[in-house]
Amino acid sequence: MSLLETDGLTKEFGRLVAVDDVDLRIEEGEIHAVIGPNGAGKSTLFNLVTGLFAPTRGTVRFRHEDITGLPPHEIVHRGIGRSFQIADIFEGLSVEENVRVAAQSLDPNREALLRRADTLEEPRRRAEAILADVGLSADAATRAGTLSHGDRRKLDIGLTIATDPDLFLLDEPTAGMGKEESIETVRMIRRVANERDITPVLIEHDLEIVMGIADTITVLKEGAVLATGPPEAIQSNEAVQRAYLGTEGSA
Repeated sequence: MSLLETDGLTKEFGRLVAVDDVDLRIEEGEIHAVIGPNGAGKSTLFNLVTGLFAPTRGTVRFRHEDITGLPPHEIVHRGIGRSFQIADIFEGLSVEENVRVAAQSLDPNREALLRRADTLEEPRRRAEAILADVGLSADAATRAGTLSHGDRRKLDIGLTIATDPDLFLLDEPTAGMGKEESIETVRMIRRVANERDITPVLIEHDLEIVMGIADTITVLKEGAVLATGPPEAIQSNEAVQRAYLGTEGSA
């Protein structure tokens, strides 16, 4: 079943067309990767889906509901989470506090001036479970700003999981990691997605990782969809080889 659909999605910045008439279908339960040369419009596409940018034209539908132009917080509450290329964490808080704050964002009484202390138990329990999921239980009391690059990425993923998304957009989740750490992170993403029934969509540079994890791959070039299909079809596509695997650049 289609979870997310975009129709004719376009974003223009003056004369620059960053996203050009993109039709995208994300099926529930699959792992979908978006790849393409630098400047192909991958992150801009994510920004349009999550409400950070308003499209010039076109529509975004989530579970068949038109969410085009909604503000980011409304889109989060509908079930779309997003991690960024640069981990967005609260550096002065502990790792556990970071995740707990994110979990509390779902509480309808989160802005109440007076709250019973026991109402914080559920966010605490959720934070502990999420830290176990992303492999950061041992660092729960560590100040987030002291984490290594790879652990900061894991924490950023944990923060998004804490918002209880149905669809999870990951922008270069293994950026800056070594090969072993990248493989470990991708395995964690796959496991958490299966266990928590989350549909992940990722922008990823490492083709070996993409070919190994994705069920479907969409290739962008100059803001437009060049090809969409399973890994084996994308790997053998001559236009993709020229634009992405050849001399024209890498994602």
